Amino acid sequence: MKPPMIKAVLFDLDGTLVDTAPDFLWAINQLKQQRSEPAITLVEMRSAISHGSAGLVTTALGIPATSPEFEPTRQALLREYLSVIGRYALVYEGLNDLLATLAQRGVQWGISTNKPSLYTKALLDTLSFPCQPATVVCPDDVSQPKPHPEPLYLNCHQLGIDPSEAIFVGDHVRDIDAGKAAGMHTIAAAWGYIDTIDEAYDWNADAVCTQSQGLQGILTPWL
Repeated sequence: MKPPMIKAVLFDLDGTLVDTAPDFLWAINQLKQQRSEPAITLVEMRSAISHGSAGLVTTALGIPATSPEFEPTRQALLREYLSVIGRYALVYEGLNDLLATLAQRGVQWGISTNKPSLYTKALLDTLSFPCQPATVVCPDDVSQPKPHPEPLYLNCHQLGIDPSEAIFVGDHVRDIDAGKAAGMHTIAAAWGYIDTIDEAYDWNADAVCTQSQGLQGILTPWL
């Protein structure tokens, strides 16, 4: 059903707006090399990245969270990642064209991410957008991150709109749950860091988009 009016489109960051897996791949493989372990592939990285740095340490490096080695290794991974952040990351195909279209139509856009602000700012500083986001909310800006709706409420407060006037696009069920809890319209980004496209259809989003370059076509009737 077409929303009555949309004033903003909000995006999750990693795996939705930007493909950051290549940066994380470089960082993980630096640690793998130091440990004399074989490098992992980009395909393996994409299946582990949605669980954050903790998930990468347990999945890609095989270190359980209960190990005394876990936190020092996670911090080492984050240092390696920060040293390369943005070098290989890319805005997904078609999304810069979409952002330009939003600007032409007077629709604001922003980011709601569970990526800490240190890394979010460093990444965004390396990327070129046709227009800058009007709001960026990170987990350290709120008391409860996604899937709680608090970050999206803050996005809307900063934009001066009601949540019902926004669409949230994300590649994880926590994004869709957060958007629904906030009273937003939601689109599942099935091009992101998910195991299979089919799982995105189980999240009960208002729409599922399988390719980033197809998102503009899905959004156009709603703008």
